[in-house]
Order: sequence, then structure tokens, then C-alpha cells
Amino acid sequence: MIILDANILLYAYDSSSTLHVRARSWIEHVFSEGEPLGLPWQTVAAFLRVITNPKLRGDCFTVEEAVTIVDKWLAQPNVRLLAPGDRHWSILKPAMVDGQVRGPLITDAQLAALTMEYGGVLHTTDRDFARFPRLRWMNPLQTTVL
Repeated sequence: MIILDANILLYAYDSSSTLHVRARSWIEHVFSEGEPLGLPWQTVAAFLRVITNPKLRGDCFTVEEAVTIVDKWLAQPNVRLLAPGDRHWSILKPAMVDGQVRGPLITDAQLAALTMEYGGVLHTTDRDFARFPRLRWMNPLQTTVL
């Protein structure tokens, strides 16, 4: 299962990003391809939080526009919303300790643990995920599996 971090989605919808064209092409492909695609709630929330914030650089969408985008994602038959399950804490705890995270990196540990819980591969451009030794992840904009 492909599991998405918010950064790739943000690049795909921000036309001012240098990664926009590659991210948009890749996102359109994976949403239409049929391979199982996991959208963690924290990814959806981060996308909405950033893409609607007029104080941030880049394209800004109204809440209505952003909600419409998320609705389109969720309407795809291969897309599944992901939430922590019963094993989440037992995976998150060692991810935090082994990854030596604190502060804002706790969110990365949560996403890493959720990816491991679902047996997926996290797709992100954020190299901070290298700190989680049991996490399978890749940057699809560089096509390097890590």
C-alpha cells in the first residue's frame, strides 16, 4: 500500500513549487492507477491546514476548494482513510525511542508507526523519515526506495 505524506500532495497543488509538475503527474497517476492508496488522517489534516493558510507562501485555496479536492481523493475506489488501530502504541513507542524524536518529530513518528501498522510504504520527500529503521519509505519524485 502506498501511504502519502502531506508534502507530496502540497507540491502537487501548489503551482509555484519547483516540484509541482513532477508531484502533480505522480499524484494523478497513483490516484488513478488502482494500487491501494492510504491517506492517514494526519496527512489530510496537514494538507487542509497548509493549503488554506493565506499567510504561507504558495497557492492558497478556500476551504470549499480544499474540501472538494479531498472529496475527489476519497471518491477513488483505491483510496482508504487510515487511522491508528489497536497495535499503534506498540509500534509508535519504539519508533519514537529508536528514532530519538521529540517535539515536532513526534508527528513524523506517528506517521511512520501508522505506515508500519498498515504494512505500507510511506511516500514522502522528507528525509527525516530515515531516522526510523523499520520504516519502508521512498521519495517518488526521485524514485529512490529507502
